[in-house]
Amino acid sequence: MTCTDPLARPPGRDPSPDWSQSLSNGATGIALLHIARARAGIEDWGTAHQWVTAMTRSPVVAGPDACGLFRGAPAVAFVLRAADHPAYAAALATLDGHMISLTRQRLGRAYERIERGQLAELREFDLINGLTGIGVYLLQAHHTELLSDVLSYLVGLATESVTVDGQRLPGWWTGHGPGDQPSPAWPGGHSNLGFAHGISGPLALLATAMRLGIIVPGHAEAIDRICAELDQWRCGTPGRWWWPGMISPSEWKAGAVQQPGPQRPSWCYGTPGLARAQQVAALALGDRRRQHEAESALAGCLVDEKQLAQLGDAGVCHGWAGLVQTTRRAAADAGPDSALAAVLPDLHTRFEQHFHRATQATGDGLLEGAAGIALTRHICADTASTTRWDACLLLAPPTL
Repeated sequence: MTCTDPLARPPGRDPSPDWSQSLSNGATGIALLHIARARAGIEDWGTAHQWVTAMTRSPVVAGPDACGLFRGAPAVAFVLRAADHPAYAAALATLDGHMISLTRQRLGRAYERIERGQLAELREFDLINGLTGIGVYLLQAHHTELLSDVLSYLVGLATESVTVDGQRLPGWWTGHGPGDQPSPAWPGGHSNLGFAHGISGPLALLATAMRLGIIVPGHAEAIDRICAELDQWRCGTPGRWWWPGMISPSEWKAGAVQQPGPQRPSWCYGTPGLARAQQVAALALGDRRRQHEAESALAGCLVDEKQLAQLGDAGVCHGWAGLVQTTRRAAADAGPDSALAAVLPDLHTRFEQHFHRATQATGDGLLEGAAGIALTRHICADTASTTRWDACLLLAPPTL
């Protein structure tokens, strides 16, 4: 069996203004798929080159307000580095200059915000739009010194509290709602625990860097602090732990979660993503107890039919593909007493059944579309070891 091919050739014009440089739902994510297939020998480089041309036919966006790992210069640079092809060396050299400037501007703005005593916005620090995602590219490109600056910023975010109306809150508390905008539904903002937009993304980057020997002052303390925060909001019972994606001011004040049960088992906000982040953190710190608890939480989620029934699509962000890829990576790192490897075959079967039963991809991109599903299925699963395509999800390190 072969991977689904979302589009053999790119369209003649971009369907939307930012389509070409979107890793989430545009040409950049589809280029990553065809690069993975080319590197695996499934197809020649011709199709990949066509998609690389499509993702760069418009001027690459490199402004600090418009870029993150999933859009603009960081997205294009990540994909070209994953290709590891000599044809892209000159373009990467140019992009690296933009990435260095972009990172310094983003860090400067973050520290200015801290000096003003303002709360962070999710897009300042998260994986999709923020400095965590930019850190993924710096790790991939071996820009160790600049990456260390990003890690130091994340250490401060994790270890330095903020005070709002006399109440001490974590440094990543935002005054906005989950959409990163002021919302009447979220008066006083929230603490975001998720992987895509919350503190679990920084946790995964800090832990991944530490495992690769890139360590800054306060590094271990920051990992510990984030893990302790996740412990505080852990719900359920041993073997069936789960975490809410967000904590409201009323929940923070009461010290209790109002959510009645776990949300869908997704990479972005559900138990799988949060458990994987904590597993990597435990591996970085040599904490066998936490590693076992994280792996048990993920394994328990995979046999919980109530949670699995909430998966409504096959995509990466909040569907079956993300669940499968997260579990694969966690199982590869799991301890000898873990049940993850044993449940993987059934999980693969259910993923395939769901994929063939319904076509619910919302487009051709990586996060919610056919490219991400194809990268996760069958032969494309084997390409992860060469392209490390899922490094953009922080499920694996982007470099050895």
